[in-house]
Amino acid sequence: MTYAKNTSVGVEKSRAEIERTLTRYGADQFMFGWKAEAAVLAFRAKGRHIRFTLPMPLEKDFARDGRNSLRSPEQRRKAVEQANRERWRALCLCIKAKLEAVETGISEFEDEFLAHIVLPTGETMSEHSRPLIARAYETGKMPPLLGYTPS
Repeated sequence: MTYAKNTSVGVEKSRAEIERTLTRYGADQFMFGWKAEAAVLAFRAKGRHIRFTLPMPLEKDFARDGRNSLRSPEQRRKAVEQANRERWRALCLCIKAKLEAVETGISEFEDEFLAHIVLPTGETMSEHSRPLIARAYETGKMPPLLGYTPS
């Protein structure tokens, strides 16, 4: 079951809630942008730059309903809008949960946001490490961490 499956909370309201939450937990920079296939939300907190890329649903992915019946253009538009609202509510929950885990001492900031930390190269830690992890599993050899090779 999808979190917030029937939410009526608009995308703008969720984005504003995320921004307020980040500010409340000490973020000192915030950025938001979008294109057809993804929205990007970035912020700085605890001296780290964090970036979330939220894949956006595309109308072509909602051509058919759950019974495999063809949707009308209006039905597709409404399904896409609902999927957008669901994704933004889920991102809001995700960020709040991570920040609260840090605040209560359950985990460290870097541990909660590790995959989304932006490296000096501009890529996130996740973008950097996914190919290294795949290669390590393929070869059975550990890759150097962040380009560091011990002497």
